[in-house]
Amino acid sequence: MAKVKAVCVSEKKGQPKAPVETVELKTNLGVGGDAHANSDTHRQVSFLDKSSIEIMRKKGYEAADGDFGENFVTSGLSIDDIGIGTVLQVGEQARVQISQIGKSCHSPCAIGQRTGECIMPTEGVFGVVLKDGIVRAGDELQIERLISRQTIQAAVITVSDRCSRGETEDESGPALSRILVESLNANIAELCIVPDEKDLIVQKLKQFSEPERYIDLIFTTGGTGFAPRDVTPEATALVIERAAPGIAEAIRQKSLAITAKGMLSRAVAGIRNRTLIVNLPGSVKAVRESLTVILPVLDHAVDLLRGKSTDCGR
Repeated sequence: MAKVKAVCVSEKKGQPKAPVETVELKTNLGVGGDAHANSDTHRQVSFLDKSSIEIMRKKGYEAADGDFGENFVTSGLSIDDIGIGTVLQVGEQARVQISQIGKSCHSPCAIGQRTGECIMPTEGVFGVVLKDGIVRAGDELQIERLISRQTIQAAVITVSDRCSRGETEDESGPALSRILVESLNANIAELCIVPDEKDLIVQKLKQFSEPERYIDLIFTTGGTGFAPRDVTPEATALVIERAAPGIAEAIRQKSLAITAKGMLSRAVAGIRNRTLIVNLPGSVKAVRESLTVILPVLDHAVDLLRGKSTDCGR
């Protein structure tokens, strides 16, 4: 049975944490009184299994609980099997959803200076708090919902001034998410709305395509036409490192078979790090039509981006 071996907090980021008797997990914030508690981040709490700490002990470092900046030292939790989207019950009431695996270390990092290296970038698991609760050392840890690391991870960004202001309901983003779940068994790691502002779109695209987020696919919906504030393609072009023109052209070809207005789409597609980014139109109907074209190849695209060796000719 998995358990919480220790609970730890710190007053400053980048510093080792100190074990305490109990902590209070607060919804969409983190551990009360801890430096990393923040409603504006997806990395509110951190987990590190005692087996990972043993790696450093075998190297001669007398690692104590909290030395690597972890909030929770776990025992018996198979962290290697846990993917983004997994929900953990921590203690009797608190619930945490895993949102990130590994992290970029602070530079220079006080933890790294003390230990010679920090294992959180490779061994740490991070999450957001879904439900309040008191947690103490010795409490049970249960996997309430398991998402495998093999599951395709997707993010959906609706680009719309009116939706961002609450003047109209976002229909295309949720519809797109449902199709990805039903067709690819994907986990929707992020679903958000941003206005038609290039800098904000760029910010979200970069944030979701960082390697440590392990997000395979990012779809935008909206802002791909001729209107003055349609800037999604320009924002995407600033982010992608390698273009994937075949995807955008295949979608346009499908649209043209339905309406001549399909030629007005300026959508683009491309790759940043190991994430495929695809612009889709803003209407639910057009989203569905576009996905019918590219869904058959997305599994293969993700395999390639993950570095799996496959035969493209089959």
